[in-house]
Amino acid sequence: MTPPILTDKDYAAPSVFDVDKLLREARRQKRLPDLPVPRVCVLDPDGDLVEHLRAAGRSERHRGWGCYHTDLEVFTLGDQEVGVVGRAVGSSFAVLVAEELFASGCILLISVTSAGQIQLLGDPPYFMLIDRALRDEGTSYHYLPPARYSRIDPALQTALWTHWDQATLPLHCGSSWTTDAPFRETESALASRLTEGVAAVEMEAAALYALAEARRFAIVCFAHITNDPTSNGEDFEKGPAQGATATLAVITEAMRCLAVG
Repeated sequence: MTPPILTDKDYAAPSVFDVDKLLREARRQKRLPDLPVPRVCVLDPDGDLVEHLRAAGRSERHRGWGCYHTDLEVFTLGDQEVGVVGRAVGSSFAVLVAEELFASGCILLISVTSAGQIQLLGDPPYFMLIDRALRDEGTSYHYLPPARYSRIDPALQTALWTHWDQATLPLHCGSSWTTDAPFRETESALASRLTEGVAAVEMEAAALYALAEARRFAIVCFAHITNDPTSNGEDFEKGPAQGATATLAVITEAMRCLAVG
């Protein structure tokens, strides 16, 4: 039997349930002004960046954000206004929020998610640009036909990798395994991913890259590799400010490389 997730898909057809309608009704019900979001927005699945910005008094809530499930914080990075949504964890939630952000005025979405190390690229914590993501989740199959991986837009990858200041902010590049079930990372599955050359495991990138290709959105996914799934010792250490300072540096450098301003 073919799984339902692979049947009855018309990838070129528009959705009957429309994101613009949802946002319009949310603004009406909540009496929100129709204000665009910043052109650059960030997904912060762990919420550490949002908490850091709030604690430092550097952000404020966007007054027109019409999402039913999240808040959008706005802060200034350099001379650029940036929006950030915290704790949109997992492929379906991340894509739901991403659709709403692009419908509200975002032109570049940067995801920085914590990830587990599979292939040894360095000593955690470190950052990796995800160039392709193994589609072991459900959301991507509603946007693109079945395939093993979804991938970053080649032009975005080239711009980032060509212009990135490696001396100041080291960055790795590699593939990830996107899963909907983090507590089903079995030994055999991890061994298979290692043999395939997958470097890290996370929960959003495959779906976000599928959305990006299907909708022609500019989306870049970074993995903040902070743990080893097989470790029994001290783990999940992100560095100072729970990794928020380093994450801000990554976002700043990505914006510079992509000439967003």
